[in-house]
Amino acid sequence: MLLAVVEHGSFAAAADHLLKSQSTVSYAMARLQEQLQVKVFEQKGRKAELTEAGQMVVRRARSLLADAQALEQAAQVLAAGWEPEIRIVVDAVFPQALLTAVLKRFAPESRDTRVELIENSLSGTQDAIIQGQADLALGGVLPTGFLSEPLCQIQFVAVAHPQHPLIQLGRHLEEADLKQHRQFVVRDSGSHRRLNEGWLGSEQRWTVSHFYQSAELLLAGLGYAFIPDHIAQPYLQTGDLVVLPVASGSTRDIPVRMVFSDRHNAGPALQRFAEIVREEGRGYLVS
Repeated sequence: MLLAVVEHGSFAAAADHLLKSQSTVSYAMARLQEQLQVKVFEQKGRKAELTEAGQMVVRRARSLLADAQALEQAAQVLAAGWEPEIRIVVDAVFPQALLTAVLKRFAPESRDTRVELIENSLSGTQDAIIQGQADLALGGVLPTGFLSEPLCQIQFVAVAHPQHPLIQLGRHLEEADLKQHRQFVVRDSGSHRRLNEGWLGSEQRWTVSHFYQSAELLLAGLGYAFIPDHIAQPYLQTGDLVVLPVASGSTRDIPVRMVFSDRHNAGPALQRFAEIVREEGRGYLVS
């Protein structure tokens, strides 16, 4: 009830949200202040505002509620054996071949556990863990405040169509050359879209949803891009794309890591999935 009053701004709004009478909420808040022997709220017009002591109480209340929810989830996992579902957020840079190998091994052991795969890019992977939308994240941009494990290295390479003007220059390219041409970058799927990984500042930036979409535009000769080497290789081998002769920085290595949203309360299905990821990812270098 305390958190409902804070989130909805008044006893009446909290009562509506909780499907309780306003008098029930008012009485509960009065009892809370009496038991704590501190004034939690100050009434200002129709709004109940927190005192300084109330702000401290709310911070502690949120922590207690989160602990209680985690305990309830852990109990459900234990009661059910393996979890009915695990949610995995996968960054767009993560190699599909590696993910498929993990899923192929996990499938016969899964005991009917459902697997929800969520594809994100850049800060979207962070958001999924921070906001509790996923149980495990595999990617290159992961949230601070969570312990993560290194998995492998992904190499990005600057590529374009053989007939692209940058290739036709016939010399080593500088950053100034690249800025004069259209660059494709993958959209940040985070709620604030705050990252522009790999963008060199070109005014002619086109934003796409996925690296494979970028590859299609590259094949049409519409620009250049930094894309994962494991995506670029088939096109490089056929000559449909070529590596840009950048004087320095034509490749970039991105470390890929794994992070749990709550390692302490991870169930047996999630732990087994993570174990397979470690084993398959060990020594896996995409370059």
